Amino acid sequence: MKLQLGLLAILLLVLTSCGEDNYVPKPKALLRLDFPKATYKKQNIPKMPLAFEVSNLVDDLKVKTLPSTTESYGVNLEYKPLKATIFLTYKAINGSQQNLEDYLKDAQKLTLEHTKKADEIPRYPYENFQNKVYGMLSEVKGNVASPAQFYVTDSMNHFLTGSLYFKVKPNYDSILPAANYLQKDIKRIMETVEWH
Repeated sequence: MKLQLGLLAILLLVLTSCGEDNYVPKPKALLRLDFPKATYKKQNIPKMPLAFEVSNLVDDLKVKTLPSTTESYGVNLEYKPLKATIFLTYKAINGSQQNLEDYLKDAQKLTLEHTKKADEIPRYPYENFQNKVYGMLSEVKGNVASPAQFYVTDSMNHFLTGSLYFKVKPNYDSILPAANYLQKDIKRIMETVEWH
């Protein structure tokens, strides 16, 4: 009898606990990041024979002379709130076809070094015949150190290359919105560069 009462109690417990489930799944959502609207201003870069438009979001613009056989400078465009920097390097070609070939190889080599970790590297050529600006933007997708790299040149005298880096551990999903946002600034640099 005690066994039957025990089984009956367990059965009642099971039956009363199998009521309606109060679980409500969370709706799918995406992280929303609101970046400020950028405005651009033409900037003559100190020491360098070129100018381009720079975003008002650049907190600091540092120029330094680099050791090289030709005129060479480094420029850092700091985006402190985004913990990002666009590193630019200018090198004079001085009409040397060999210099141009070496600079192109170096720029492409830097991008190809990311193939080990990159999921994909789409490339977007850029040509502006009127202003004599020719280049390539490479979007490096995946958990890589630099999600965007580019170069522009006039093929005779000037070569400018750049890379976007974040001061955080590379996590593609986390930095993707900021990387996409800053790629607009990179495209703006490419589209507005003027050689002097």
